[in-house]
Amino acid sequence: MTIQVSITPNGRMSLPAEIRKRLGVAGGGALLVEETADGVILRTLAQSVAHAQAIARKHTAGNPAASVDAFLAARKAESGE
Repeated sequence: MTIQVSITPNGRMSLPAEIRKRLGVAGGGALLVEETADGVILRTLAQSVAHAQAIARKHTAGNPAASVDAFLAARKAESGE
């Protein structure tokens, strides 16, 4: 779905009510703005967490040593601490 929105001179824009309702921010809330080479992506906080988790799963699938704890232990061992 593509919808045109206007941006005011002070940089504000209004999302249509139907989109705010679907995103769960109809009564107010926060969205994260991600600038990409292709444009701008707006995500709710929950969508951003899910997106980050999907990226992590993609890059760590099948690698049990790809945990944060394993990374920190390896860095500690490399530094000689």
